[in-house]
Amino acid sequence: MTYNGTAFMLLSILSSYNASGKLLVFLIDGLRFDYLNNLDNFPGFRQIVENGVKVDYMTPEFPSLSYPNYYSLMTGRNTEVHQMTGNYMWDMDSDTEFLLGTNADSRLPLWWDGAEPIWVTMEKLGKRVYMYYWPGCEGEILGVRPSLCEPYQPNVNEGNLTDAMERALDALNDGQTDMAAVYYERVDAVGHLFGPQSVETTGTVLGLDGAMQFLNQRVMAKNMSKVLNIVMFSDHGMSEITNLIELDKHINLSDVIKVLDIGPVVSLWPKQEKLEEIFTALSAVENMTTYRISDIPDRFHYKEGMFVSTLTLVAKPGWIITPTISALPFQPNATGGRKYGAHGYDNELVEMRGFFVAKGPVRKSARTKYHDAHSSRTRSRPRFFYCLWSRPHSNRNATNMIHDFKSNFTAGPIRSVDAYNVMCHTLGIEPLPNNGSFDRVRAMLREPSSTAVLVTQHSCLLVLIGLFICVHVSPY
Repeated sequence: MTYNGTAFMLLSILSSYNASGKLLVFLIDGLRFDYLNNLDNFPGFRQIVENGVKVDYMTPEFPSLSYPNYYSLMTGRNTEVHQMTGNYMWDMDSDTEFLLGTNADSRLPLWWDGAEPIWVTMEKLGKRVYMYYWPGCEGEILGVRPSLCEPYQPNVNEGNLTDAMERALDALNDGQTDMAAVYYERVDAVGHLFGPQSVETTGTVLGLDGAMQFLNQRVMAKNMSKVLNIVMFSDHGMSEITNLIELDKHINLSDVIKVLDIGPVVSLWPKQEKLEEIFTALSAVENMTTYRISDIPDRFHYKEGMFVSTLTLVAKPGWIITPTISALPFQPNATGGRKYGAHGYDNELVEMRGFFVAKGPVRKSARTKYHDAHSSRTRSRPRFFYCLWSRPHSNRNATNMIHDFKSNFTAGPIRSVDAYNVMCHTLGIEPLPNNGSFDRVRAMLREPSSTAVLVTQHSCLLVLIGLFICVHVSPY
């Protein structure tokens, strides 16, 4: 073989080398951190935690609503950076609304292009991402779509969830995709209807645990326990509703251009000439705080958002805000109705905390495995070529993977923006600039940092490219 042929062969080997792991992500909407406190009641989750990690709790971004945190989880960005500042938003310049992702205008790049989610990064790198029921995967973000998007569906049950699990595992196992992400809403929906402490919510979490038992069984049956990383988290927690603030009892709604959302946080745009009057009136209302944009606490990382309203109303725990009683989609406690649940409050509120668990391949270290089986071959190889063989990429030898989690480990609290760095590390991709902290998640990882591995791989690549160029331009 000629030198040119040898160089080309080496480059081909390196380009096909897969340093990343397979990742399966679950976003369980509304699963509060303490729902899983007694793992003995949840054998499916218990098995995952015993073979992986669980954090004490995960603090969501403000507002502790779904869409802002969907995007913070997948971009590592605060809400004022990625611009997804609410479940309901209004762009004054174009008079365009985002209505919980249900209207056609919700697909516009206007709302989504403030940051790059991890699935877009993966696709840009030539990798594939399959998404199941994930809100927003239907649209094009920064000109990119996931390789597969099964659109969001309301009322997805445990049967739909286990079906998505099976298809995601098959796609990962067969090499069709590098990452799969599954969204499940039922815990949140039942929590809203009956409250976080209700029998109905507990029953829903038990049903979810049944799906987790199915997941554990299928991972073993497909012989994927040595190759698969699983990450699960929620977007926020849930709090009991006990009282109601009706805005029409305090202001004239005809003096308002627009009011968006009903719940713990409400966006309000008064007519300019009525701004001071309305601000004064609402500031006097008990059990809620009315913020001008300039007065929004910096710790919310919210005020710089381009869709933030002129006035932001934030209720105290147990209270929700509605323009009128007739606008309320359910009977409030104050009139004798059953208890309900809500989220969106100050993100530091204990009840707003979410959960995070993860598990990775169970294996020996790469170096131990390699030298035990191939010590004589190792000595015969030039050292700088060792990186080409030191971490095999086939499923058959994937016990050598570096990207995984500790076992039976409880980590300290993290924040929603930190989950992004965990996923990037697990996938072996470089994270984009973000607001998360790798230091907060480092302790849960079996390998504290993959920097040395990445440097070695990059060094090999540069050496081989240099070799190829030298051979290619040589007159001999």
